[in-house]
Amino acid sequence: MKIHETEIVDTFAEAFTMRFTRVIVTAADEYWLDAGLREFCGYGTSVIGCDAEVGIETHLAPEKTPDGRVGALVLAFAFNEESLGKAISNRCGQCLMTCPSTAVYNGLESEKTLPLGKHLRFFGDGFQKSKLIGERRYWRIPVMDGEFLVEESVGVAKGIAGGNLLIQSVDQASGLQAAKAAVEAIAELENVITPFPGGVVRSGSKVGSRYPKMVASTSHTFCPSLKGRVDDSLVHEQANCVYEIVIDGCAKADIEQAMTVGIQRAAESENVVCISAGNYGGKLGKHHFHLHQLLAEPTPKIEPDPEQ
Repeated sequence: MKIHETEIVDTFAEAFTMRFTRVIVTAADEYWLDAGLREFCGYGTSVIGCDAEVGIETHLAPEKTPDGRVGALVLAFAFNEESLGKAISNRCGQCLMTCPSTAVYNGLESEKTLPLGKHLRFFGDGFQKSKLIGERRYWRIPVMDGEFLVEESVGVAKGIAGGNLLIQSVDQASGLQAAKAAVEAIAELENVITPFPGGVVRSGSKVGSRYPKMVASTSHTFCPSLKGRVDDSLVHEQANCVYEIVIDGCAKADIEQAMTVGIQRAAESENVVCISAGNYGGKLGKHHFHLHQLLAEPTPKIEPDPEQ
């Protein structure tokens, strides 16, 4: 199968069930919103080494936020509810409560919840106040520019992490252009994030290592510099650069749409010789996304919300 001159390898991406939450972060203006989001989402690429995989889902216009200020939806993924709850509480306390003018609200309606303001309120040292609006409780924590407003709890649900595609190009410049185009297309979609720097991974990993203490190591089959040194290389003979885009989503359909759009957009770039995906032979992750099956479906239509 080809799109333009790009071969689409007959393979699949293997992803995993995880728990996720969504928060709404608001601030006085775009500058402070960006400052808070940068800190909150930082060091949130892979649960191999981070406490959570975190990214901006979308920015929100003031009329779409609880307090009428600029804001953003942020998704966070972790292996289980306990670790996710700890990660989101720590990140909120250290990165958003410290950032001037921010407030944090629940962005996911769910039967199950994780404590947030319920934990952070103790920073108020007894001066904190609660406010019940309808069935939602908020905490007002006194800080040096007024009050930090945070919702008591946030929803949690099952999601999927690890959807991916691998862009193989003739050179680095072509690969960067294709990967950036794919990430920008995926960013137009709801319910997904690409948590790595700029949405792109250059150090793809495999499970295990020849070093016993390492739980993961470099994905040698996709390292161009090892083409002549390993027998199981999966790098195209014309490729000298491989970039991976990892996608986390709220549901299987969300990742399917994101992968399809990403593949189609990357294939429009010059010097992309093939697009593949990473898997573990189907032995680890229960969610399999077959590239040829995705592309056989009708092309998803992206219609960005003009108000966002």
